[in-house]
Amino acid sequence: MLNVSHVGAQSKAKQPVYQDTPFWQDYAVKYYLSKDQSIDLNATYADRNGNVLLFGSTGTLLPHDGQFLYPGSIIKDTKYRTSAPKKMAALTSYQNQFVLLDDKAILSHAFAGSIYSKHELPKANQVVGGKDFAFLISDGSSLHWVKDSKTLFKGNLSGDQVLDLKYQASSQTYFILGKHGVYTFSPSSLSISKLYAGGPLAAFDIAEKSSKVYLGMSDGYAVLDASTKQVGEKQQKLPWTEITAIKVIGDKVWFGSTKGAFALKKDGKFDYYNGERWLPSNVVKHIAEGPKNSVLITTSAGLGQICFKKMTLHEKAVFYDEQVRKRHIRNGFNASLDGMQKGNLSTGYLADSDNDGLWTSMYLGGEIFRYAVTKDPEALQNCRESLDAMERLYKLTPVPGFPARSFERRGFISSLSDPERWQPSPDPEWDFKSTTSSDEVIGHIFAFGAMAELVDDPDLKKRSIVLIDTLMSHILKNDMYLIDFDGKPTMWGKWNPKYVNSFPTNVGDRKLNSSNITAMLQTAYHFTKKEKYKQKAFELLTKYGYYENLMRPFSVLGRAGKDADAHAQNMSDGWNHSDDEMYYVGYWGLYRYAFNDTLKANFKKSILDHWQIERPEKEGAWNIFTALTGTKQFDLNEAAWYLKEHPLDMIDWAIQNSHRKDIVKIPDNFRRQTTQEVLPPDEKPIMRHNANQFNMDRNGGNGLSEHSAGDIWLLPYWLGRYLGVISGPKN
Repeated sequence: MLNVSHVGAQSKAKQPVYQDTPFWQDYAVKYYLSKDQSIDLNATYADRNGNVLLFGSTGTLLPHDGQFLYPGSIIKDTKYRTSAPKKMAALTSYQNQFVLLDDKAILSHAFAGSIYSKHELPKANQVVGGKDFAFLISDGSSLHWVKDSKTLFKGNLSGDQVLDLKYQASSQTYFILGKHGVYTFSPSSLSISKLYAGGPLAAFDIAEKSSKVYLGMSDGYAVLDASTKQVGEKQQKLPWTEITAIKVIGDKVWFGSTKGAFALKKDGKFDYYNGERWLPSNVVKHIAEGPKNSVLITTSAGLGQICFKKMTLHEKAVFYDEQVRKRHIRNGFNASLDGMQKGNLSTGYLADSDNDGLWTSMYLGGEIFRYAVTKDPEALQNCRESLDAMERLYKLTPVPGFPARSFERRGFISSLSDPERWQPSPDPEWDFKSTTSSDEVIGHIFAFGAMAELVDDPDLKKRSIVLIDTLMSHILKNDMYLIDFDGKPTMWGKWNPKYVNSFPTNVGDRKLNSSNITAMLQTAYHFTKKEKYKQKAFELLTKYGYYENLMRPFSVLGRAGKDADAHAQNMSDGWNHSDDEMYYVGYWGLYRYAFNDTLKANFKKSILDHWQIERPEKEGAWNIFTALTGTKQFDLNEAAWYLKEHPLDMIDWAIQNSHRKDIVKIPDNFRRQTTQEVLPPDEKPIMRHNANQFNMDRNGGNGLSEHSAGDIWLLPYWLGRYLGVISGPKN
């Protein structure tokens, strides 16, 4: 369990603080039809007891054994043996109980079985209940109003086809959806009136205490005022316009479509549910209110139950902590679960990665901040185990001070990613991955520095400082290069002025490498007090222009000119969001361990300059990292939005958004921003912090892997707690 008895050690009273009160967290429980079930599903309802019943071409069905992240199945309903011989044609909900329609009667197993109202429409397939157990039924052509086995009215829509039936208790009126109009049936006058002519229509609903009738079409929806018979402008700025179902639930209007479901909120924006993170299929057939703050969405492949649960950010952190510890620790590293079978968490394997060291550094950073806030012994043990893995990255290579990207037991290189990069370790039981890059190195220094400062365990503190000194001594000894097993610099481990200053001033790597190496040298000096680090830093800052490089405004950065070499042009063909990750984890050492107050003040200006260009992404980690400077403005609300909106389901499901009509796309640009406004995390593919938050789609690889929340979510949350800009839970 996470201990929350302590407050953030770095709380700044003048900075805004997000109060961690409960919010509505959504997640999905899915139930799939099996491949051998040839069933056309058309509706699902819940009763007052929390039971859920589906209806399809074979009759009534039940959801079976589903829970979050562990999908269930759909099985035949055999609860009432007396129903077996009946030719069931429809299901509805009446007074929060299930009511069925067969070829002879309207019936229910609720109400002590007292409802058995015979009718005269043998092919009836639609039913809705009104006042005093009176029901309107239809076979798509005729309409009968039935009560107590008496047909009190017979009629039709004069050439129109009946698609759906609704009843509004507040007006005691039945509403009828035709393909080309909306009609009402009045029990008092026993007459049908046309309310609206138009279409073709596909779906509709009316709120209980409103005159608004929502009309769904193949190209959008419109709102009809039943009291004035006036229809509003057709709405087409939607996630998708081919509407198949509509349901008003609470203060939201839910729409089903052929590309997922979406809910219209009070602010006029939509919550979009696309892909198998939420639904068995994107083809929605029916929407209904479910039990316990849930919404039941029937699709062509099964049932998606969208659940809403009150949760604080701290409770979300507890959930993610369990996710990481149970499924994402490989040899002590923070790892992904790959090779899964369509989201099945019992399948797959813990995968190696180019960035095992970086992802683990970021997870370790989060656990360091967690321990600093809570003094939780579980957090301390997590820190210890992560540091053990990080330390072995140095011990398993033949080059002193050179850290591997990863390591694995001997004999499995052919099954690992990038097998050509793996080398035998001096330890005969292990192999290590070479070609370590600068993003790994800055991640190491960030985590080791945070541990050396904030963890009060003498052994961990000492080992962290030794690792800082070991790595930085290697870099200084080798003329500001990271030297691999073959005696050559790695592709990206280069901080030598000859390399850094070879880039034109507007190419980002010149600024990035200058910023990172300054942070690394400051961190090394801060904890070792060895003058060689300070001297080298000032040599680079002054003699070789690294200060000017790192202070250069981000607005200057762009594509290299035509006269630049191929490497510079390749490195500046567009914004690299991995650079953002390297900058920000480096800012911990750049700002916090600055050599003097003047540098610290100027480094703050550079960090805030970076934050300004990042603001459109609403990236939770970068907003919270910016808060370490003490600034009052760091988009706290957007950071909280990122943390709240992040999906609990971290599986890589296929997600589609580029077809949406409710987003404004912008022309291609250097920053690779695709839309005017970034989408919420739970509507996009799962992304690490080195990804472009404006990426909208994930094609293929549906449900084949699960990301760890360790680096993606727990790092920004616990950093926010440590900095005091996120409060403890306020239940």
